[in-house]
Amino acid sequence: MGFIETDEQRELRSAVAKLGERYNYVDYVLPRARRGEPLTELWNEAGKLGFLGVNLPEEYGGGGAGIYELALVQEELAARGAGLLLVVVSPAICGTIIGKYGTDDQKRAWLPGLADGSKIMAFGITEPDAGSNSHQITTTARRDGEDWILSGNKIFISGVDQADAVLIVARTEDHRSGKLKPALFIVPTDTENFVRTPMAMDIVEPDHQFTLFLDDVRLPADALVGSEDAALMQLFAGLNPERILGAAMAVGMGRYALAAAAKYAQERTVWKTPIGAHQGIAHPLAQCKIELELAKLMMQKAATLYDAGDDFGAAEAANMAKYAAAEASIKCLDQAIQTHGGGGLTQEYGLAAMLGAARIARVAPVSREMILNFVAQHSLALPRSY
Repeated sequence: MGFIETDEQRELRSAVAKLGERYNYVDYVLPRARRGEPLTELWNEAGKLGFLGVNLPEEYGGGGAGIYELALVQEELAARGAGLLLVVVSPAICGTIIGKYGTDDQKRAWLPGLADGSKIMAFGITEPDAGSNSHQITTTARRDGEDWILSGNKIFISGVDQADAVLIVARTEDHRSGKLKPALFIVPTDTENFVRTPMAMDIVEPDHQFTLFLDDVRLPADALVGSEDAALMQLFAGLNPERILGAAMAVGMGRYALAAAAKYAQERTVWKTPIGAHQGIAHPLAQCKIELELAKLMMQKAATLYDAGDDFGAAEAANMAKYAAAEASIKCLDQAIQTHGGGGLTQEYGLAAMLGAARIARVAPVSREMILNFVAQHSLALPRSY
């Protein structure tokens, strides 16, 4: 991997940054988040400009680039406080899985819409009694003639109210062994017996979380994505981009907070001196900058490895990037609030309202404890602890 981006990547950064400045945090994102309204206008324009589908195949309306470029889009939007949670889900997870494993009909039906933002697909894997242990998923799919019948429930599923369908992770019975194995199904949100219930969250966010109930949901045979036997590969194809895009959003949020803190420290004068001249203010911000840049480098490494087809290297780097970006982002935001003093807790700056969103990165899409487990086991060859 190189440390100098191509002309096309730099131009993409510049174009996305301009869009993010128009739909910035203070004027657009925060007011809508306080009202619980999705960022529809930003999403639609990003789609029309081709930003949402940069990683999807050109033959289906995408940009033909990679996860690196999609992470670049997410980072630059988030650096203006306008990160899009559904970029992590719709083009990154679902678009990648369908692009790699979907049938020709599924690709034609979904990828053009995912690329231009006219269609949105949510992702349903988490369950109340499974959490980080996907092996304990109890949502099952059984055959009924040519159809599939899905039963089970999901929790913490983002953006279902904006989605046309949810890519559901279920389990089917392996008749050779009698054991359950994972399989992925496209479930349109208007399917009969598919019920969504909004969750009461205590954070300021424009996107909502849902509990899903699938009570014998009947699906046609072509709802199954790819091969019934390839679901584990399909999951990994989507989960690594999920971690990379989550890291990109956290890096961008950290950049936003750090820029706000530096601006305030340059302008705020006490005893005839800008507060940024004092090491007590300057050094913590400098430390935040260093840690954020280190996290960004690991995110870029993960994206580069993924796009090069190095699945194991990408998994290790993606987990590390997600961990590092979450920690750096929270530290940047906390220090930005501290730099502003009491003003950091006022609505005028909106920094305190970001705390919940920044804190999510430590928990989702995978907790930092599970990342530490992964690194201990796979990178350090330590005994498995769970």
